[in-house]
Amino acid sequence: MDIDNSSRAVPPERQFMRSLEGPDLTFEKPAQTGTSVPGKSVATRILVLEEHPLLRDGMTDFLNAQPDLKVCGEADNIRDARNEIAKCKPQLLITALRLGTGDSLEFVKALKAEKPGLLILVYSAFEEAIFAELTLRACADGYVMKNAPKEEFLAAIREILSGNIYVSRKVAMRAFKKMLESRPEHRSTPSAIGIEKLSDREMHIFHLLGSGLGNTQIADSLHLSVKTIESHRENIKRKLDLSCSRDLLACAKKYVEETFLPAAKGAFAMRGKKKVVSFPAA
Repeated sequence: MDIDNSSRAVPPERQFMRSLEGPDLTFEKPAQTGTSVPGKSVATRILVLEEHPLLRDGMTDFLNAQPDLKVCGEADNIRDARNEIAKCKPQLLITALRLGTGDSLEFVKALKAEKPGLLILVYSAFEEAIFAELTLRACADGYVMKNAPKEEFLAAIREILSGNIYVSRKVAMRAFKKMLESRPEHRSTPSAIGIEKLSDREMHIFHLLGSGLGNTQIADSLHLSVKTIESHRENIKRKLDLSCSRDLLACAKKYVEETFLPAAKGAFAMRGKKKVVSFPAA
């Protein structure tokens, strides 16, 4: 049944966005994939795939309230989603993990094979420790919990639009510990206790280093000075008990590659660019 948005004093679908409330994030990368012309910015086109009308309507309202985002289509099942993709040609697909029909992870895999340029953010109430990894292995660009703060939801979208992968800090930490348990012979990898001592900012810089970015690139992306980045690097080395910059870079690269990239070779080859795992930084 269609709902007349103009007749609702307090939209019930706002319950979805209320579950996304939380403290403001201190890090957000200003990025858009939409094209622009002099004096006018073109919003990024988004397709929302959600089987529950109230949640879908609430998410659409929230996204359309952002000046640089625009929902160009909605769908409640995979078949309709494919039709909408062909019709409105979205740049980003936001989809729930569980749909009314079909396997959403298989859908993501197939869609990425057909349209590698389409960005995909998956959200779910399922345990992120398990499903975030499965989602990334399906070649999605990010995973966010349904009960995440709305600021984190937006941060995930903007990180993905800037070419990065998004997972929560909790997922990153758990994946790192898992890697340590399975590869104890790598002494250049910091201990689980050491990695937990890093601040959000230091953890973010650690990921960027592992993704191949240099001090100047990191400084530009975080709007910090190169000197500040160098200071953070020294703190990271000290906390992880690494003796030199070479060990730091090797450790960071190993962490990013072994923790977040799919086991199958070339799973992200279609990207043609490095993938950076991001989460809010202090």
